[in-house]
Amino acid sequence: MNTFSNDVDILRYEPSLFDDLYFANQILASGSDGVIAGTTFTAAGADFNAAQITAGMVIYLKSADGAIDGVYEIVSVGSATSLVISVLRADNASAPIALIDGSAITYRVCSYQPQSSEVFLHLAAYFDLRPGNPDSKYSVDDVLDVSVLRQAAVYKTLSIIYATLCGSDNDETKSFWEKSQYYTGLYEKALQRCKVSVDLGDDGQSDSVSSGASVKLTRG
Repeated sequence: MNTFSNDVDILRYEPSLFDDLYFANQILASGSDGVIAGTTFTAAGADFNAAQITAGMVIYLKSADGAIDGVYEIVSVGSATSLVISVLRADNASAPIALIDGSAITYRVCSYQPQSSEVFLHLAAYFDLRPGNPDSKYSVDDVLDVSVLRQAAVYKTLSIIYATLCGSDNDETKSFWEKSQYYTGLYEKALQRCKVSVDLGDDGQSDSVSSGASVKLTRG
């Protein structure tokens, strides 16, 4: 699944989206037979491969005694029943940080990749890149450094998530709408800062540069 950002990027801003505000219809895996040993999480009844769990997703864990109750990075998938997990790290290059050991752990993996994928297409179209614009001569694969789009992608994804959480007219959903608008504002500012360089010759040199401040999105 193509995205410019992942669930861990969302975790850095809004951990509650994987705790009490998670989307019930986007749960990929859950259970209560988890075991934590350092940075390894195992669940005998799970099939993480079939559930399409991948690195960069987020897992919620809770022990019966409350010693463990929070959300953590999925660093890698070891097997159908095991994951390498970590306390949130400053960067992906750091070694995984171990949790305390525990058993009979309740777990849940909720992913916002569907929203991130929509943002991927939105940004690809904005910068006139395939697959966002199927007729473009440039592709996302030609972009020299897609990380320049990560922050804008995260903000846009968060604005969509909080807009989705809005429902009846009450104080709680009103605050969700305010958050959606807040992240929309951050997204628009981040987009202005984006400079996307593409390389058509596969020589590592930029052949074209598009600035988010000058690109205009055509609305149908």
